[in-house]
Amino acid sequence: MIEIVDLSKEYVVPPSLRQLLRGQLQSHVVCALAGLNLTLERGQHLAVMGPNGAGKSTLLRILAGLTTPTSGSVRVAGCDSARGGARLRRRVGLVLADERSFSLRLSARENLAFFAALHGLPRSAALMKVDRLLERVGLGAHARRPFHQLSTGMRQRVALARGLLGEPEVLLLDEPTRGIDLAAAAELRALLHEAIAQRTVLLVTHDVTEAAALAQQVALLRGGRIDALVPPSEVAAQLAAAGVAVA
Repeated sequence: MIEIVDLSKEYVVPPSLRQLLRGQLQSHVVCALAGLNLTLERGQHLAVMGPNGAGKSTLLRILAGLTTPTSGSVRVAGCDSARGGARLRRRVGLVLADERSFSLRLSARENLAFFAALHGLPRSAALMKVDRLLERVGLGAHARRPFHQLSTGMRQRVALARGLLGEPEVLLLDEPTRGIDLAAAAELRALLHEAIAQRTVLLVTHDVTEAAALAQQVALLRGGRIDALVPPSEVAAQLAAAGVAVA
């Protein structure tokens, strides 16, 4: 369902203003991923953990088709991630922490209806689907509230509903409970646990509790490569040994 072979991603970083003022005109290359290999079978739930700068978010963006790799091959749900286009978007749902693509003035319902239209759903069918999803994530009573009036936890629920709009085979989760309180995080994890059933899931997180609740296995990413694949019960010890702080 997800096949990654020798994946590398490099970014060219231009000189900063301070460097330019010092006459340092050279750009430099940052290697975010370096020869990463990974396979996820259909229905497998994998968490990816590691220090900041390890390449976690870059990996997620490549899988979602938002960033092209420098080298290597990536196939997600039978699609080349670099060329999948609309076919890839229909098969992959992306749930981001601190999602910024929603309109603050529109309601949760109106925001989701807009994204449903991008999936090609007729308006009447889109609204029916949106209403079902908002009920499913516990926001039926808040469907018509402007997005800017929603709490952080509610906004994350709207982001989850958006990720499920296309009924994806693969769900990509980027720290879905970041920035929300413990009670709201526990409720959202319960919703996620239901949503990921029968789907292939890759979860990026810094939270050991979240990894244990949602994943069967954890990939420890460091320096753009996977150091180890371990069960959730061994994650805290592995990260502590590597000097990585965990939640």
